[in-house]
Amino acid sequence: LLYTIKFEVPLCEPSGCSIMRINVSSILGGNNFMVQYRKISYQASTSLSENDFHQGFKLVENFVSLSEERNLVNEVDKKLLRRKYNNGHWDNAIVSYRELEKSDWNSENIPIMSRFEQHVFNCPGSCLSATHVLDLHEDGHIKPHIDSIQFCGDIVSGISLLSDAVMKLQLDVDNYITLCIPRLSLYIMSNRIRFEYTHEILPNPAMVLSKSVFRKRRITVMKRSLPNR
Repeated sequence: LLYTIKFEVPLCEPSGCSIMRINVSSILGGNNFMVQYRKISYQASTSLSENDFHQGFKLVENFVSLSEERNLVNEVDKKLLRRKYNNGHWDNAIVSYRELEKSDWNSENIPIMSRFEQHVFNCPGSCLSATHVLDLHEDGHIKPHIDSIQFCGDIVSGISLLSDAVMKLQLDVDNYITLCIPRLSLYIMSNRIRFEYTHEILPNPAMVLSKSVFRKRRITVMKRSLPNR
């Protein structure tokens, strides 16, 4: 038996984004909530995971433009393209990747990074000074993990460049969310999603709402809050 309900979902709560009214279709037997919001698609397995998702995950579409994406990629590629993709990671969390830490940006990208920090973090200086840049090969993936509290605090955020990707957030075998992270978007993880749910980028081909998403090369520009002391 299928039914449809309507409710308010703050997918883009930060300034400049409005709360949209959307339709949610649910299958009574499996308590399986399925949502379509423009290009943003996600599926939550239970009402608990649905609630945690709304409380701890924000997604802002088109946070950067195509020209801003090009400027960011051109700058980080000066170092990334000199490096080979790796299959081994220090905590065994990533397959087929290359990465770098970056603290200085050129004049074109300083305004983008400043907007990034101002949008995500409440206070100046509350995030790590170094930006983590992760380049994931289309044949690679990121395994389920929770970012160590030794290295970052309450917020993990990232700008997704070059390709859409499918992310899975999982509390346990019964409670999980699968969602599409669109190219050019900004995601912000906090609360239980940050500390209790693992997150992963699924290998190709990945599915969201029965639709296949083939991820190409993807660069994520990430900022994290300072560790809690």
